Amino acid sequence: MFQDRADAARRLAASLHACAGHSPLVLAIPRGAVPMGRAIALQLGGAWDVVLVRKIPAPYQPEVAVGAVDENGWIYTAPFAERLGADAAYLAEATRTQLEVLRERRARYTPIRPPIDPAGRCVIVVDDGLATGATMVAALHGLRARHPARLVCAVPVASPEALDLVRPLADEVVCLEAPQDFLAVGPYYRRFPQVEDSEVIRLLAG
Repeated sequence: MFQDRADAARRLAASLHACAGHSPLVLAIPRGAVPMGRAIALQLGGAWDVVLVRKIPAPYQPEVAVGAVDENGWIYTAPFAERLGADAAYLAEATRTQLEVLRERRARYTPIRPPIDPAGRCVIVVDDGLATGATMVAALHGLRARHPARLVCAVPVASPEALDLVRPLADEVVCLEAPQDFLAVGPYYRRFPQVEDSEVIRLLAG
């Protein structure tokens, strides 16, 4: 159990030995992980930014991800997507919707600069937890194509199934808790408020 995202970030940073002292680039998946990404970067003496990906929600079950898409339009589709009603037509329309959200977020979050280049750096991708792992898959896939020296997935808590999914895509996976009875991320935090766009923008501008 974590007190809040700040507590999770402190504990994660203490476990991230591979990149400490090597000016790592910490990339947070918005919105929840953004305060964590900044805190981890400060603790490790690195830079930080956001990596923009969006989950593709299941029909009539917005909290369940049947896939995810990155800024370049690469799509991960979960093997159970069709079983939950996400056929090809649904996925195409949902992907268009999420790509529009990503374009709007990029325009709001970093309007006067491009994303920080991960090439040749130790890159740590942070989220506040993994349920299905879909968004982390999209983030790691897109970043691997940009040639980081080392690619690390770092999360406080995850389902064992999500860890199995992301492990082949990273050079290292750091996860503090992986309970067998995992149901959702929120119950593993005593305080888990929503992070708003205004906070993301404030942190990125600071």
